[in-house]
Amino acid sequence: MSEDVLIGLASIVLLGVSAQWLAWRLKMPSILFLLTFGFVAGPVTGFLHPDELLGNLLQPLVSVSVAIILFEGGLSLHLKELREIGQVVRNLITIGALISWALIAAAAYLLLKLNLNISILLGAVLVVTGPTVTGPLLRHVRPVGRVGNIIKWEGITIDPVGALLAVLVFEAILAGEFQKASLVVLFGILKTIVAGVVVGVSAAALLVVVLKRYWVPDFLQEIVTLMLVITAFVLSNHFQGESGLFAVTLMGIALANQKSVTVKHIVEFKENLRVLFISSLFILLSARLHLNDLNYINLQSLAFLAILMFVIRPISVMVSSLGAKLSWKEQAFISWMAPRGIVAAAISSIFALRLAEVGRPQTEYLVPLTFMVIIGTVAIYGLTALPLARWLGLAQSHPQGLLIVGAHPWARALAKAVQNEGVKVLLVDSNPFNAYSARMEHLPCINANIFAEHLFDKLDLDGIGRLFALTSNDEANSLAALHFRELFGSAEVYQLAPADPNPESDETSTHHLRGRYLFGKDLNHRKLTELFASGAAIKTTKLTKEFDYEDFQNHYNGQATPLLLIEENWNLQVNAANESLTPRPGQSIIALIPAEYGTAA
Repeated sequence: MSEDVLIGLASIVLLGVSAQWLAWRLKMPSILFLLTFGFVAGPVTGFLHPDELLGNLLQPLVSVSVAIILFEGGLSLHLKELREIGQVVRNLITIGALISWALIAAAAYLLLKLNLNISILLGAVLVVTGPTVTGPLLRHVRPVGRVGNIIKWEGITIDPVGALLAVLVFEAILAGEFQKASLVVLFGILKTIVAGVVVGVSAAALLVVVLKRYWVPDFLQEIVTLMLVITAFVLSNHFQGESGLFAVTLMGIALANQKSVTVKHIVEFKENLRVLFISSLFILLSARLHLNDLNYINLQSLAFLAILMFVIRPISVMVSSLGAKLSWKEQAFISWMAPRGIVAAAISSIFALRLAEVGRPQTEYLVPLTFMVIIGTVAIYGLTALPLARWLGLAQSHPQGLLIVGAHPWARALAKAVQNEGVKVLLVDSNPFNAYSARMEHLPCINANIFAEHLFDKLDLDGIGRLFALTSNDEANSLAALHFRELFGSAEVYQLAPADPNPESDETSTHHLRGRYLFGKDLNHRKLTELFASGAAIKTTKLTKEFDYEDFQNHYNGQATPLLLIEENWNLQVNAANESLTPRPGQSIIALIPAEYGTAA
């Protein structure tokens, strides 16, 4: 028996991670593969039986995992983003949520012929929009302007709202009488707000004090944080059912916006846990389905899905955007980014179990209908969001800007030359002094580890389409190129050539493990640093018919090295290994000028 449990647990992790990897390779939403793998492992083959495997631990395990996922999401929310989008976000998670709830419940009641109680509960469950899906989709689409932040904030903050609605409806169903149910709902809302705020903020404050006073060693900080998250979740739920999700989300937001201690290492730790939890939960929950659940997919349920996507969501967004001065294109894109995810799946599974225990009719509809909506919205939104964003002009078709890893002196000189030509640059450096120096030179720079996944949420990549990895660490440059290859494409990630190349290695066999070599194989970090130390400089020259590229090279006796070409429409060409530049009049050439010409005009 114990061996069967071990095999089952190992299978969940293996299937979950494999699905994530396959989704990454095929550049598709991971949830599609997770649901497919879980469905095949569960009802199709009968290999995995979550209820037998975990027994009474299944429900609390799902609840705690969702809490940790929402806490990690809260850590990515920064209040300064609300200055421009606060009104829309507030409306979406209040007025918009109520509109969605009412209309979904009405559609379920009239179209699916569910009883009123189950219809209202299904509406509450499907209010949430799935941050575990919107996050990867936003990274893939890279929408310009404020729509990305609106969708991110809504996706994370509406989950506790949906959970609250679901638990209040559940308690109202159990209460029975209208008057009694109304009092249950009213007191439930009040208790949720009080419990969530008190417990969430207190837990965040306690963690800040613990970290600030060094009461916990570094190697225990992430574990202590996890302990406090779970404690806050359980404690808040003790005072009011399902208020724990609100508490831990608020705890994450409070930690992300305080300035007393750094929580970067905690964020990185939680990101790894989130991937593991999301993978495992979707495998578990989809494996709990039954083959006869496919019987619920019919013309009525498909019509219900269409109404939810094409009618209810746009109405909710339109009403929530009143007075916010969003363009019709922005409203259209936000309306088309509402995939349901792990929270909807978890909530429906939990309340279906509870209602089945008390013998309520039609509870068997909750889980299959929820999973149908999850699969349908993820598949349709996931496959069409990028083409729609490009058609609306909200996705960057061919951004020319540079994300530069490294803010040392000559990297700043290169960035300054590019910025002066009207091309956007953004520098990232883990060295505080380098980052400070860049900002003093009016260059946008973030002091952070380029490999931290949460950095994606901080980076303003509007107009950025290429990576230049310019650090002194060859391995770090290669890893940075791999890290951003999915975002920018392999053709647009560049790194410096290694300082000590292995002449016996076959370059063609390792190109997939690194970026394209910048500026030729001889200009590595060591060589460039030596040149700049001796007085070399980066200069920009406008080529004309009277002073073309041949004149340019003659002026510097053929010793100038072209680095970049910038055309009149700000298109940028990069001098990379095995690819020569062909400068022509009308272009600006950014070149490395030897020391003896470093001060030349």
